[in-house]
Amino acid sequence: MPLFEFNRKRPLVDGSAWISPSAEIIGDVRIGKRCWIGPNAVLRGDFGTIIIGDETAVEDGVIIHTPSLMEVGKSVTIGHMAMIHGRRIMDYAVIGMNSTMGDSSVVGAWSIVAEHSLVKKNQIVPDCKLYAGVPASFKRDIDDQYREIMLLGKQMYVNLVEQYTNTLKRIDPV
Repeated sequence: MPLFEFNRKRPLVDGSAWISPSAEIIGDVRIGKRCWIGPNAVLRGDFGTIIIGDETAVEDGVIIHTPSLMEVGKSVTIGHMAMIHGRRIMDYAVIGMNSTMGDSSVVGAWSIVAEHSLVKKNQIVPDCKLYAGVPASFKRDIDDQYREIMLLGKQMYVNLVEQYTNTLKRIDPV
């Protein structure tokens, strides 16, 4: 597992989480139950603490870093290549592919930050809202029907943790 101690701070990873061999988990990082950390993701807890809640998916190429504390709630999905430098992502939120969260930004529970969006420094995305654009701005509310669809996608990643744990095997060329 790609875990690195830094300045006497070691990552703490629940045994049920799956972390890609090409990811890097550095320093003061805590990863919860049944999390999926994708290829080339970097969680760098050298300046601050990063906490990843249970059943959260951090997709391929995501970078999470913070000067203080970054809390990611449970069942969050952080899309491919997102840059997370915020303060908090609340439960069940989705951060779209190639999106950026600036310093001290917050994304509320059940909210969605659309692909390629910028949540600016100190910006707060309220609960149950869709924000998009550069800078990210309100587009619509997230209703119960949309939350049901979101839960299906989140369950796919929880299932993927078990599949990767049990079936991923490195093969060498012949």
